[in-house]
Amino acid sequence: MPQEDVESTPRRRVGYTMQRTVLDELSVDDMAEKSDSKNTLVEKLKDSVRCSGPRLKSCFFSCVPVLSWLPRYSLRENAIGDLISGISVGIMHLPQGMAYALLAAVPPVFGLYSSFYPILLYFIFGTSKHISVGTYAVMSVMIGSTTERLAPDSDFTSWDNVSNSSIVDIFSRDAERVKVAAAVTFMSGIFQLLLGLVQFGFVVTYLSEPLVRGYTTGAAIHVIVSQLKYTFGINPQRYSGPFSLIYTVLEVCSLLPETNIGTLVVSIVAIVGLIIAKELSALVARRLPVPIPVELIAVILATVISWQFDLALKYQVEVVGEIPSGLQLPVLPKSSLFGAVIGDAFALAVVGYGIAISLGRTFALKYGYKVDSNQELIALGLSNAVGGVFQCFAISCSMSRTMVQVSTGGKTQVAGALSAVVILVILLWIGMLFEQLPKAVLAAIIFVNLHGMMKQFGDIKTLWNSNRVDMLVWVMTLILTVLFNPDLGLAASIAFSMLTVIFRTQLPKYSLLGQVPGTDIYRPIEDYNQVKEIPELMIFRSSATLYFANAEMYADALAEKSGVDIAKVLSHRKKLENKRKRKEKKEAKKAKKLAKTEITEKGEESDDSVKEQVVFTIEVDTKPGPTLPRAIILELSACNFLDTVGVKTLSNIRKDYGEVGVMVLLAGCQSCVVESLEKGGFFSEKVTKAILFTSVHDAVLYCKAEGQDEAMDGTQF
Repeated sequence: MPQEDVESTPRRRVGYTMQRTVLDELSVDDMAEKSDSKNTLVEKLKDSVRCSGPRLKSCFFSCVPVLSWLPRYSLRENAIGDLISGISVGIMHLPQGMAYALLAAVPPVFGLYSSFYPILLYFIFGTSKHISVGTYAVMSVMIGSTTERLAPDSDFTSWDNVSNSSIVDIFSRDAERVKVAAAVTFMSGIFQLLLGLVQFGFVVTYLSEPLVRGYTTGAAIHVIVSQLKYTFGINPQRYSGPFSLIYTVLEVCSLLPETNIGTLVVSIVAIVGLIIAKELSALVARRLPVPIPVELIAVILATVISWQFDLALKYQVEVVGEIPSGLQLPVLPKSSLFGAVIGDAFALAVVGYGIAISLGRTFALKYGYKVDSNQELIALGLSNAVGGVFQCFAISCSMSRTMVQVSTGGKTQVAGALSAVVILVILLWIGMLFEQLPKAVLAAIIFVNLHGMMKQFGDIKTLWNSNRVDMLVWVMTLILTVLFNPDLGLAASIAFSMLTVIFRTQLPKYSLLGQVPGTDIYRPIEDYNQVKEIPELMIFRSSATLYFANAEMYADALAEKSGVDIAKVLSHRKKLENKRKRKEKKEAKKAKKLAKTEITEKGEESDDSVKEQVVFTIEVDTKPGPTLPRAIILELSACNFLDTVGVKTLSNIRKDYGEVGVMVLLAGCQSCVVESLEKGGFFSEKVTKAILFTSVHDAVLYCKAEGQDEAMDGTQF
């Protein structure tokens, strides 16, 4: 039956009955025959390094996935789709690679290199069938902030006596920036490789979806600001560090009177033309077998117009410039730069992997296969490390290219390899034709491609309605990224996200549970109208685990919910005891005095009989203390671990409430919690596992049975 039919069909109520004895933890251990055998650390290490033929083969194929799927590649089913998809994506790589190279502050041809070498390596080592790796705006702007910080224009400025002004040695500056980009890319690849080899793929779990989307939105704002100089044809001063974006915006505003009109006209025409063309392409997309390469058409038209009207010479419109033919020879990155870029490299490694794995898992879930998170780290690490040797800049995957790859029929990474072939053809024979392409057009392509990220501002409304803590993470990530730059912003955002988790465990919801009539189900009393409290029993539950950060608040909440002020009760009892002793002493003295002065018919009465009468009189006059529950049941199913502070807190609660005559029982403990209680010294000869119950209902039935037994004996529970 389809899932929709199952959800829409009214569910038939199925009844069941079960008869068993009340089970505490000791009874469950005996009944289920708990095993004491556990693998030691040495045994686990031996098992992890044990090698066999099948295991070695499986390890080899998992490290080089292409060897497992390429021999089974079906030409009939996949070849045509992958061919069309590869050509389409390869065409997209041309304008995007050149445009994102501007974000990285390196010559445009290096964007084409970054769209070639890493793709081939991911084809061999990657596990996702559908994502399109290559240049990515967020990664490029992060690299750009690094390259411009370590190779600023001021380091390459000299005074020209002819023009009586300072000039920048662009050739030397770009050469140094390429070295910086290669070094930070190489280091980010090494980080990814190391994380993959030590099975650290789970690190991406600390990048929640609201954090990633808020971060990419903030990075997109950095991208937009960084491209304003190409849009207006101005040359603002480069700022780095916190608040650099604000300083840059102010600098751009101050330079607006110096705008190059020719560059501005090219920018406006390109942006408007791209928006109109993309909207028209979206309208007719379903009727076409492949999407219209709007960006490529824009690049070709802009290059032809720029060459025909000589925009660079007549209107001083900045163009791409020389694009050398051929491929780069491998060059080891400059090791002296490694120390300066280590922080940026780690941020690149985490962000690039987080974006790639999240998109890869999305398509893997949609098309029914699995993406190996650790192997993805290795694949991206090799792509970046080897790419750094060939002077590429760091890559990740692009949503827009991935969507094109999927929509045009791409089913395997053969499509990615074919797109690399397209880039190879461009590098060897066609690249020089785009030397007259205005940089303003590349900036326009970036602006238009960022519209998807700008739409993410709609997440604020969605998250406000669904989860306001996630909305706070999204907004704070955006603000921190905008203010502190992408590298520091990422670290600050992760720290803030972790703090929200800590605060949520520090401030959980504390509830008193009641019974749903006629069932063994217990729910919060404040949330349900028909839930009834168990007379003389209190069932207390916390929505979070119990550990050092919330242990004190747990005890305070229990005291508040139960209405039992242990200190006050004990103080009241102590006062009564002291009062009893004082009256007893006073009456004893009075009795002795009476014994000497009065002669009764019975003779001399002993002091003991007088004391007994006095004590009886005091008990009759004593006022009753506050009403206390007979037992408190702590429902601990939400606890997935207990630290030493948590164990001590539970031990103190049991001891303190026991002193005022309230029995404390634990229910719903997981095995790891029971183990922590054992190791933490919670149990003793007097306190055994008999106070631990499998469920709340077992604990309630036990309390009721104890109460009935004590009532029959005539004693108080």
